[in-house]
Amino acid sequence: MDSQLLYKYLFHLSIQTLCHFNVIINMKCQSFLIFKEKLNKGALVMVNRRKISIIGAGHTGGTLAFILAQKELGDIVLIERQQSEGMAKGKALDILESGPIWGFDTSVHGSVNIEDIKDSDIVVMTAGIPRKSGMTREELVQTNEQIVRETALQIATYAPQSIIIVLTNPVDVMTYTAFKASGFPKERIIGQSGILDAARYRTFIAQELNVSVKDVNGFVLGGHNDTMLPLVNNTHINGIPVKHLISEEKIDQIVERTRKGGAEIVALLAQGSAYYAPATAIYETIDAIFNDRKRLLPSIAYLEGEYGCSDICFGVPTIIGYQGIEKIIEVDMNNDEYQQLQHSAQAVSEVKNSLKFK
Repeated sequence: MDSQLLYKYLFHLSIQTLCHFNVIINMKCQSFLIFKEKLNKGALVMVNRRKISIIGAGHTGGTLAFILAQKELGDIVLIERQQSEGMAKGKALDILESGPIWGFDTSVHGSVNIEDIKDSDIVVMTAGIPRKSGMTREELVQTNEQIVRETALQIATYAPQSIIIVLTNPVDVMTYTAFKASGFPKERIIGQSGILDAARYRTFIAQELNVSVKDVNGFVLGGHNDTMLPLVNNTHINGIPVKHLISEEKIDQIVERTRKGGAEIVALLAQGSAYYAPATAIYETIDAIFNDRKRLLPSIAYLEGEYGCSDICFGVPTIIGYQGIEKIIEVDMNNDEYQQLQHSAQAVSEVKNSLKFK
């Protein structure tokens, strides 16, 4: 091709490109005019921001709200009782005023009106009397059942499409109470203790080995009580079985400390109970739901035959995604582990039998 023909070809190509660009500009201008016209007429429907309501603005609820605000997972409503209005509104405002420093634009609102949970995507229950030093989780049942039942009925009224996450203790039977009272499908009722218990278990192992907690993988199943079952045979440190690195005696001590992890903090605090780690565990669940991560996480789920258990809410491995609990995973166990899990289920069932509403 001689130079004259080449120049003609390039000139023709340039004209075509300019014409195409002009068409795009015209289309975008036209689209903008349509957008402006719809906006002026109020006909434009904007995508709603995700909404998380937290029932209970105490230490756990307030900490969770602060974490969620920083992560910008959704707008937040902190709900409290009438006599604690100042606490809900004060914490919400305090968190909101940290936004310019942390760099988040999350809306945080404190309220005593349960109607403000309307259209929430997720509602977290942290409300209930706290566990006091020397008090077993089971002793919390009678008071907290009434609180959770009333709250679940209100959630069903004002946020019927939401996913409920329960943290109120004793959390296994309070999850069952929320499930029965709300009438929600079992996928949208999640009790959270397993992430917390596993975090404690992994922390103690990392401390013993002086390694990063990021390299410790371990699961804890069963009830959130002294019968919980850390799966030692499935615990690894970056692929290396924990039994190859820690003596059996020391592992037994770690398992026992894990089972009493909540009581240890209660005794140290003297008043109240843990809230940083529990709030972070709830955050991990919400993150898995909103981002549809399909995370394999221990959760309290309603069982219908899995692990030989029925009509009970119990800690098991679950896949957590946009729909909530999307699948329950049944793992292979040896006979000793299976018997320990059944013992834990029996302990939860005994507490469940003390519920007024079943």
